Amino acid sequence: MVGVTKDIWNLPQRDLWDEQAAQGYENGGSAMFAPEVLGPTVATLAELAGEGRALELAVGTGRVAIPLREHGTEVHGIELSPAMIAELRTRVDAETLPVTEGSMVEARVAGEFSLVYLVFNTISNLYSQAEQVACFRNAAAHLAPGGRFVVELWVPRPQPVGSAHAQVFSTREGYIGMDVLDLSTQRGVSHHIHYSPDGEARVSFSPFRYVWPGELDLMAELAGMELEHRWADFTQAPFTSESTSHVSVYRLR
Repeated sequence: MVGVTKDIWNLPQRDLWDEQAAQGYENGGSAMFAPEVLGPTVATLAELAGEGRALELAVGTGRVAIPLREHGTEVHGIELSPAMIAELRTRVDAETLPVTEGSMVEARVAGEFSLVYLVFNTISNLYSQAEQVACFRNAAAHLAPGGRFVVELWVPRPQPVGSAHAQVFSTREGYIGMDVLDLSTQRGVSHHIHYSPDGEARVSFSPFRYVWPGELDLMAELAGMELEHRWADFTQAPFTSESTSHVSVYRLR
């Protein structure tokens, strides 16, 4: 892929999400921190959790988990990166929001949950279909009967064969984000280009495996779950062929 060596696929996720990434995670000006995004996210997750507990896979620095806990839902987290957990701890203590260090593929938290959720494309951080299926099964293993697993993900739109498979996904002052896709493997690399006021550019990369909505539905079937809702986003707007993202809600049978 353009500008990226093959070694990036051998770099452990916990090394990608190091101390520098953790400290800068909430300082990038991304729209995912805007109140008009977080408000509907928290409201919908709280509605789905009901009176039960919620578990966030890859809880990160607590962007969603902290306001969901403040909303009144008991929240636990699983997080692979010690640096991200350390940054979360600057915002909330372990008694208020317990976090288990480990992979969303296999880490377990005691007890049952009415809701397990994965937000903002995080399932794509697993580089193979087998790992993604294992994540669904791990989510199902945490759910009480009738519990729900929520996945928020972008909708892949690969370019026609023969064209350059590069897509700009974000532009704002001081930042350009571009995805480069490999259609043969369903893998991609996000290129994050940050420009300082003096014109200096800093480039970082994040690899991912993109997943089709129908592919997610099959993963859910393998884990004993079925699709209950698919919305365009957390406002619960209808999902259409023009939607650029989706929030899929799976219910444990």
